[in-house]
Amino acid sequence: MSGKAQMTTPSLPRRVALGLVTAGLATPRIGHSQVGAWPSRPIRIVVAFGTGGGTDVTTRLIAPRLSQILGQPVVVENRAGSGGTTGADYVAKATPDGTTFVLATLSSIGIAPALYPRLPYDPVRDLVAIAPTVYVPICLTVTTNGLNVRDTAGFIAALRERPGQFFYGSAGVGTTGHLASAGFLQRTGTTAEHVPFRNPGEVYTALVAGRVQFNSDIPSIMLPFNREGQARTLFVATPERVPIMPDVPTAEEVGLNDYKAYSWYGLFGPAATPRPIVERLAAAVDEALSDPAIQARFNELGTPAMRGFTPERFGQYVRDEIDIWGPLVRTSGARAE
Repeated sequence: MSGKAQMTTPSLPRRVALGLVTAGLATPRIGHSQVGAWPSRPIRIVVAFGTGGGTDVTTRLIAPRLSQILGQPVVVENRAGSGGTTGADYVAKATPDGTTFVLATLSSIGIAPALYPRLPYDPVRDLVAIAPTVYVPICLTVTTNGLNVRDTAGFIAALRERPGQFFYGSAGVGTTGHLASAGFLQRTGTTAEHVPFRNPGEVYTALVAGRVQFNSDIPSIMLPFNREGQARTLFVATPERVPIMPDVPTAEEVGLNDYKAYSWYGLFGPAATPRPIVERLAAAVDEALSDPAIQARFNELGTPAMRGFTPERFGQYVRDEIDIWGPLVRTSGARAE
């Protein structure tokens, strides 16, 4: 494929797209009478990463609409650490009273079980899947501070010519950004040292300053740095070019035919959260995601809403992701303590 994409949003993988279509036919509409007085207190969504990244931005976009739908304040709290596992573990051990939930990601749910030998929670046993929020394409971006490369071929050549001189940043060990960059290095037979940060904003600061030479992240987050000439996105790991970066080629277009990198975000609660609460919150999330203004903003960010999932289907989706990513992580040899 060449030229600019003609789509309005990035293409989802076929497995995801089919799930959205079929699940949408069965999404329940849960009334107040089925869950008693819930919610009677403010609801807290723990974002398992720092401020400024995609998890934080997208959650704060839907929180006000959820508050309107549920009739209670929805407070967003950042609790970062260990690639999102700190926040996930906190909520896994929280009282299951319908007041505390976590916005988790592929990294802390699908990847962490294979990455951490002593993970303090089991994503399936200790958390209940409620609803996904967005699908997240990933792009690879290089700094322009001290690095003069124009394309992927030039970057690969520089990595090979100057071994030991390149660093890449991420929001933590085991995050999608970490594994996406590590996968790129493995795919191209090159090396660079990983520098994990606690906060996504710290990664961007380091990239602009040239303290790290590249990172893997959401296209919309990296777009302003491209516009300011502080960084250059080399490719996006999507089947087609993304509308917000129409001039940036796909991984396939630059010769990385079997390279894949993506993430997703979703809400989870403590495992013993009453089922009526799980179902009502899932319906509320789906209703929030149907808001035209929220959909438009998510499309601008290049992170399309994942609508139409029942808790049951999202739970199966999560189990499938664990089955997919576990062998990939173990094959890569990546480990986190």
